[in-house]
Amino acid sequence: MRRKVFASKIFDRKVVLITGGCAGIGRALAERMAQAGARLVIFDLEQNALDGLVQHLVDHHNADVLGLRCDVSDSMAVQQAVALVLERFGGIDVLINNAGITHRSRVADTSLAVFERIMAVNFYGALHCTQAALPSLVARRGQIIVLSSLSQYAPVPDRAAYNASKHALHGLFETLRGELDGTGVHVMLVCPGYTATDLRKNVLVGDGSTAPQPALATGRVASPQDVAEAIYQGALKRRRLLVLSNLDWRARMIARCFPRLFEQLLLPRLTGSRMSRGVS
Repeated sequence: MRRKVFASKIFDRKVVLITGGCAGIGRALAERMAQAGARLVIFDLEQNALDGLVQHLVDHHNADVLGLRCDVSDSMAVQQAVALVLERFGGIDVLINNAGITHRSRVADTSLAVFERIMAVNFYGALHCTQAALPSLVARRGQIIVLSSLSQYAPVPDRAAYNASKHALHGLFETLRGELDGTGVHVMLVCPGYTATDLRKNVLVGDGSTAPQPALATGRVASPQDVAEAIYQGALKRRRLLVLSNLDWRARMIARCFPRLFEQLLLPRLTGSRMSRGVS
């Protein structure tokens, strides 16, 4: 994808908060927003990774960056971190809810603790950050960008907790969009497809431990930079929904209207698995 690095000044000097910003799509978004002149806030759990990214953004993009170690599943930690952001920058113009974790295990083999942890990060993490930042976003007529997944359209096997968390995000933010009507705050939901990130290297399994997993995609895999560029362009255009998945509109329609046909014909091509008959 061709990158129009300096084509717009819309985000110049805007304060952009990115959760889970040290790797994958989050890191690519941080670099893209830095190229656009944004002032950046990065939330992540790894202090060394935060320090390295902040230095990189300063050295390569002359960016004004604040890196904060923050567990988004902890509402008090989020409130304290957002207070530091407001003290440093005076407000938040764009919130990108990117932090997320995944698992690979069947429902019957997945402990309740795994379901709770996935929801705590993927769903409640986005909720905590949004509620903490919302007064500033309303005051600045800002934007909320939410990273969802192609699982919103397709029942990806062995991902029940992850899939549920992404469906919950759509319920939350589509409702919030309606509640914010007239405030000037824009909400964009993003559904990437398979992307070459490090997420699969720390996948939860059924008992709650982590184990690296092989990639499931058998088709085209997007780069984080291309996904970040598409999100950036979508934010410029204030898109409501941005679908970047490996599924084109025809496949998504089949998944919605003819789910059995989708499971039998198309899903195995995407995942290398067969939901029916229990073959993994």
